[in-house]
Amino acid sequence: MRRPIQQSVTLKAAPRKLFDTFLDSKKHTALTGAPAKIGKKAGAVFSAFGGQLSGRTLLVVPGRLIVQSWRSTGWETSDPDSILILEFSKTKGGGRIDLVHVGVPQHDRRGVSNGWKHYYWGAWQRRLAAGQVR
Repeated sequence: MRRPIQQSVTLKAAPRKLFDTFLDSKKHTALTGAPAKIGKKAGAVFSAFGGQLSGRTLLVVPGRLIVQSWRSTGWETSDPDSILILEFSKTKGGGRIDLVHVGVPQHDRRGVSNGWKHYYWGAWQRRLAAGQVR
């Protein structure tokens, strides 16, 4: 059985701003520094990092929750899509994102886990500190 990846991060921005950044192609691209195409509604397909990541948004609760099917080009064709759940909530001085990523193949678990920390949480912290997240 594959263990889920679970991470939480608190950032100095309102949860709605964090949510909107994740689901906006231009803002997502600016955040990660790599091309992203993402829709704001359930059923929308998405790609990030120039197509290295792709999937479909399954559920959106505006400002609060995003659920996506998700996969990497580095996975085997026999690897099923994973499920990503991002929950956004208010905390003192900012917002919190709780991530649960289920079904990531064992051969890429470390890469995906580290990728969230580096390409998303770290990028958000750096851009917020520099006043670059709008």
